[in-house]
Amino acid sequence: MDFLFTRLMLWGHEHGYRTFSLGMAPLSGIEARRLSPTWSKVAAFLFRHGERFYGFAGLRAYKEKFRPNWTPRYIASPGGTSLLRGLIDLQALVSR
Repeated sequence: MDFLFTRLMLWGHEHGYRTFSLGMAPLSGIEARRLSPTWSKVAAFLFRHGERFYGFAGLRAYKEKFRPNWTPRYIASPGGTSLLRGLIDLQALVSR
């Protein structure tokens, strides 16, 4: 994969592309601080301990070796079950 990404980046550079997107690293960068909301604590817990469900930390570590410029992405939703439904829909969109 390293070779493939490197070749793609070099090809893009030769053809005038200025950026190369490695995609997102879900739940990366969310911190669980003492005063953080519950959802933030849950997300940080999933990032640290959810490797058997999804390679959150591994994916972030792999992409980090290319020294990317991380840009945060956000989702806004009403609270309660609407938030859960929105997250399920979002997961369906990005997993296609």
